[in-house]
Amino acid sequence: MNIAIIEDDKWYAEMIKYHVNLNPDVDAKVYENAADFFADKLHCDVVVMDYGLPDMEGTVLLNKLKSERSSADVVVVSAQEDVSTAIGLLKNGAFDYIVKDEDAKDRLWNSINLIREKRQMKERIEELEHEVTSKYAFSNYIKGNSAVLKGIYKLMEKACRTAINVSVTGETGTGKELVAKAIHYNSDRKKKKFVAVNVSAIPSELLESELFGHEKGAFTGAGARRIGKFEEANKGTIFLDEIGEMDFSLQAKLLRVIQERELVRIGDNNPVKLDIRIICATHKNLLDEVRKGNFREDLYYRLIGLPIDLPPLRNRKEDILILAKHFISDFSKLNTMGKIELNQDAQDKLLSYNFPGNIRELKALVELACAICEDGLITADEINFHATSSNQVEDVLNQELTLREYNNQIIKIYLKQYDNNVLKVAAKLDVGKSTIYRMLKEEKQPAY
Repeated sequence: MNIAIIEDDKWYAEMIKYHVNLNPDVDAKVYENAADFFADKLHCDVVVMDYGLPDMEGTVLLNKLKSERSSADVVVVSAQEDVSTAIGLLKNGAFDYIVKDEDAKDRLWNSINLIREKRQMKERIEELEHEVTSKYAFSNYIKGNSAVLKGIYKLMEKACRTAINVSVTGETGTGKELVAKAIHYNSDRKKKKFVAVNVSAIPSELLESELFGHEKGAFTGAGARRIGKFEEANKGTIFLDEIGEMDFSLQAKLLRVIQERELVRIGDNNPVKLDIRIICATHKNLLDEVRKGNFREDLYYRLIGLPIDLPPLRNRKEDILILAKHFISDFSKLNTMGKIELNQDAQDKLLSYNFPGNIRELKALVELACAICEDGLITADEINFHATSSNQVEDVLNQELTLREYNNQIIKIYLKQYDNNVLKVAAKLDVGKSTIYRMLKEEKQPAY
């Protein structure tokens, strides 16, 4: 820590210098007047200044320091014991005001320690902010090189530059909340709160209180005032996940909050002003819900803002191995397991699967593989798909096949489900067993 001492009393200046230099991380330098200090251009963390210098009055010097050396904390040391002078200097930005008496050395030592702690705390906060920003950098957190993902990056960048509401759509497990967090932590709201609410996870009768808060006694069980999620996220971002599940009656109240940019807690009459960014997400087609009468059209147009549609993982197969290796690396580091790799058969097996659970399923699958693999190598045997037959059929239907190919794929799924028992599969699908045998012959797959 560099400390500049501006003091015209040479003996007193050397005494301060000796005292502060007892700390091994302090390097102090003395200046007899303000002019010498400003001429030196030395970077300093702390300036210890005498209030009664011959070449510059104390208040003027403090103002000049705050203007030209704003990164330095200023401690004023003075023979004056005038309280109003001390208060004025502290109001103008001095860190401390110390009277030249027998306790001055100890007070100065304490002030420097407090400044050091404050600076260390500030540095740590800046490190954490940098870590958060890096964590949610698009390419670091949302992995992939597919063309469709690059298009999503561009939309996210546009969202970060403005305060426009954002709606994120996509199947379950495609990473909608990750997109919302990435937008928040790369916007000018990143130092404020990101508050996530899963609308579908909160009973409809409690959701209004959860979102907008309530006053004490507003209803049975309201024993104290509660701040809602919107108020908690003020100046920041609120993420409303599964917005399509919101009760129709509450949608009108949400619409009013968005329109007026204010809310009223349950049981209160005083509005609370809001400066908030709303990002919503759903796996449903909200426009279809509007047509069905399940979602308000006016709320839809308020929320839609900048729409971002996340593709299912089956439509960005070139990202599967990138994501898998990313999850493997993270799991390995977290569990100090050393390097873990996928062999070619395991890679081929991953690429052959359609992942109905999307990225979430891939993550769970490779983490399990990491836990059970031997010698840091994941083989095809460690890749265990846990999809139900209904999910597998849905997987097949999402492909572009001929009717004959669809039929064959479904038969194969049922054969696997029922241990290749042709008679049972024929009964389940209501087809002749000859149809199954013919398909097996064409596929050159043995039946039992």
